Amino acid sequence: MSGARSVFFCDYSVGPQAYSLVPEVCRPFGTKALLIGGQRAMAAGRPRLEAALAGSGLELADAVLFGGDCTQAGMDRWAGHARALGADMVFGMGGGKALDTAKGAAFAAGLPVFTFPTSASTCAGTTALSVVYREDGSFERFAFFPRPARHCFLDLEVLARAPWQYLQAGMGDTLGKFFECRFAARGDRLAHSSALGREISGMCYAPLAEHGVQALADCRENRVSHALEQAVLANIVSTGLVSLLVLDQYNCAVAHSVYYALVLLPGFEEKYLHGNVVAYGVLVQLAVDRDWDRAREVKKFLQDLEIPTTLAEMEVPLDRAYLKDVLREAVSGPDMEHIPYPVTEDMLFQAMEAVEAL
Repeated sequence: MSGARSVFFCDYSVGPQAYSLVPEVCRPFGTKALLIGGQRAMAAGRPRLEAALAGSGLELADAVLFGGDCTQAGMDRWAGHARALGADMVFGMGGGKALDTAKGAAFAAGLPVFTFPTSASTCAGTTALSVVYREDGSFERFAFFPRPARHCFLDLEVLARAPWQYLQAGMGDTLGKFFECRFAARGDRLAHSSALGREISGMCYAPLAEHGVQALADCRENRVSHALEQAVLANIVSTGLVSLLVLDQYNCAVAHSVYYALVLLPGFEEKYLHGNVVAYGVLVQLAVDRDWDRAREVKKFLQDLEIPTTLAEMEVPLDRAYLKDVLREAVSGPDMEHIPYPVTEDMLFQAMEAVEAL
């Protein structure tokens, strides 16, 4: 055995006054930060951040809107802007695309990056990758970085005021991390890092099963609570840790493949959030695996979260001919390349039928 490798984690601060810790955490890296974010996100979080920075010796050299999609041109543009400003660090504020843009810009500029998620819909604040889109909005590639953000600031006051639908979808996606990681890794002898990630994936389900319904109710009321904090940590931190630790082949399986297949249907992606469809895909995966007890348990949980559990609820006909392209895409997608046994189109359609009747 030769060489060496490093595993980096993203530190985090969480609480209703999390931004008050920014000077203490970030000041060792310099005095000037470029803030990159979304318009609504910065309206929600920037005043709180600036109040925390007042008199600290740390300042925002500029605050810019990231541009709507995370593109290579956008990352390069803001990397150049950060260098021109003489910035010491990059702050990313917003949802997944804004945070991904900030991460890409920071690494292109050779600067440390700090993240400020304003919704709990994604683990982008703690992961070491960006989802890069083409200028026309279509998916281009994943950009992998040598380490995640240095620190993630989870201000529960900001997160409690985010649209509750994002928390809901985030919980659906987080559910997928537990079930897909365990399924994809079944039967494998895992190295330490992947084994640790698989064990942590349990924290992507158990806290949500206990606190998720209350967390969603609290978010609807813009209320900071223990339940909301547990859901935020599951959606952003636990999922991020799993993503950082496991080999990529253990990050997704049937549930995500079903999602990427269903978005081929005209108008589907515009109507349904990613995480909610992944949650439906979890039910399909459990039906493929014939784990009926767990499928009923998850269905009840998703119904309590008001996440669709059938194709009928998503206005998709359970028709083999109509779903022909969906089935073909689902069984041949890259997320199906490392699963414990082959899944055919017949198996997948039968699983969908079973989920519809569950």
